[in-house]
Amino acid sequence: MARSADSYVCQSCGAVYAKWAGRCEACGEWNTIEQEVSEPGPSGSLGGGKGRKLDFASLAGGGEMEPRILTGNTEFDRACGGGLVPGSALLIGGDPGVGKSTLLLQIAAGLARGGASVAYISGEEAPAQIRLRASRLGVDKAPVKLASATSLRDILATLKAEKPEAVIVDSIQTMWSDALPAAPGTVTQVRACAHELVRFAKSSGAVLLLVGHVTKDGQIAGPRVVEHMVDAVMYFESEQGRDFRILRAVKNRFGAAHEIGVFEMTSEGLAEVANPSELFLTANEEPVSGAAVFAGIEGTRPVLVEIQALVSPSSLAAPRRAVVGWDGARLSMLLAVLDARAGLDFGRHDVFLNVAGGLRIAEPAADLAAAAALCSSLFDAPLAPGRVVFGEVALSGAVRPVNQTEARLKEAKKLGFQGAMAPAGATAGDLKVTQARTLADLAAWVRSGG
Repeated sequence: MARSADSYVCQSCGAVYAKWAGRCEACGEWNTIEQEVSEPGPSGSLGGGKGRKLDFASLAGGGEMEPRILTGNTEFDRACGGGLVPGSALLIGGDPGVGKSTLLLQIAAGLARGGASVAYISGEEAPAQIRLRASRLGVDKAPVKLASATSLRDILATLKAEKPEAVIVDSIQTMWSDALPAAPGTVTQVRACAHELVRFAKSSGAVLLLVGHVTKDGQIAGPRVVEHMVDAVMYFESEQGRDFRILRAVKNRFGAAHEIGVFEMTSEGLAEVANPSELFLTANEEPVSGAAVFAGIEGTRPVLVEIQALVSPSSLAAPRRAVVGWDGARLSMLLAVLDARAGLDFGRHDVFLNVAGGLRIAEPAADLAAAAALCSSLFDAPLAPGRVVFGEVALSGAVRPVNQTEARLKEAKKLGFQGAMAPAGATAGDLKVTQARTLADLAAWVRSGG
């Protein structure tokens, strides 16, 4: 009989080593390498032996895709790309206490009320605890099949017998298979359990929603191969001290990546936010310097958000630079371009930049709005009310065009804005658009009050 093979696996990234080490060379984490025992497979090459001939199909295919399953939660359906696809697998991660279990319990209730057969399996809570949450959320009357289990063998046997249309597993890190000698929560167990559950979803046509824990860096714990197995990966985000939550799709085989759904945490659960622009905009009775409204795009959704800047004289040899909600390296680059191409002196000033509402912005189209806020604070010249700004700034000081210009301007008009500062070529019917070709055009526009 062949002996078991011992290996040392990093519990952070899944890298395998022949012997123990204190630091993982792959991800740089310390004290994450643990010993795992794996049973050797049958002798011979992996591709050897007699296999089954595959049946190839043409690209033209046949038949249409099955209709999506609507959960009754508009924001969740939007983040998924228009609803859940039968036979798909979704992985949802987020910080502890952000509301993952609350959201999925509401989704399970919505699916069950719509006539779908839903199985909710928790490896972290007892049924009594889940019933208490359901009562608080007002969904305790929904016909959801509830179970508390961690054994993969028992779970798969139950699912094959019950044949539910949707399965929610909370969480994948608590599942374990008795066929593996590794402990629950290890890389080997997470990878194997996720593979078997995804395979069940593909073969049965059931929708699978997996909850994943996250590491201190905000990444889903376990091997990255799990994210490759599933069809969609979503992160449930929140800012400390704020009630809103953002469900962001970072991978979606059936819809647009980086699509978002916005929720507000209330005493009765997560409430949908139909118009997030109103959530992220500050209502100022009088114009103030250092504020510019950015017309951004999150996935396919236009979102307006206020960018605030404060520029003040510094007594330090190295002035301070602080930024919240935007890339600090992007701010440094923008300040250098404003200095070199527009002749504005920020080198003797402390600069603080903040994205109001706690939203994080990653798209380059925010360059021009950030520059407008910085110039407004430096000149102490408030922008006229009802103006939005967007555009990418090149190192040459030129303002580059961005995608989905029409959608940005349409959202601004819908919310009552009268004008915009945008790259050359942008037009929007009766909305007054000032076209900027360089940062000098922006500086002149800000000096004149917008």
